[in-house]
Parts: sequence; C-alpha cells; structure tokens
Amino acid sequence: MLRDRGWGWERLTHLRAGELGGEKGTAMVSGKQLADFGYKAFSGSMMLLTLYAGYLCSVRVQRMLQHRREREENTPGPQS
Repeated sequence: MLRDRGWGWERLTHLRAGELGGEKGTAMVSGKQLADFGYKAFSGSMMLLTLYAGYLCSVRVQRMLQHRREREENTPGPQS
C-alpha cells in the first residue's frame, strides 16, 4: 500500500492555526466545515448568476419595447 506523502486530502484539511490568528500548532478543519463552505460558495455563485440573468432579461425587454415604440412611430397611420 502506498503511503500518503501529505499532499492528499489530509493535507488540505489541516490549517496552521497561526494563519487563522489562533494559537500555534495545527487545527483540523472538519468535513462539515468544508461542506458548509462549499455550500455557501455554491449558493453565492448561484445567487450572482440569478441576478445577472435578471439583468440580462430586463435589458432585452427594454430593447424590445424600445424597438416596438420606434416601429410604431415610423409606420404611417391610416390615411383619411
């Protein structure tokens, strides 16, 4: 069996407490904390994507209405 050289999952889940402003040594990041961070990052990106899609939709509707107004102004009315 191959030994883990410290570059796998275990290394990714260990943080130096000094980097976090805590005491010296190592602190273990739990799987739940990683999952919570991943969930928050994913949720945040989906929220931004939704806001951007709403912006694009509103710009498209605004352009459509503007073209419709221009078309109605340029069409000749009924001749009497």
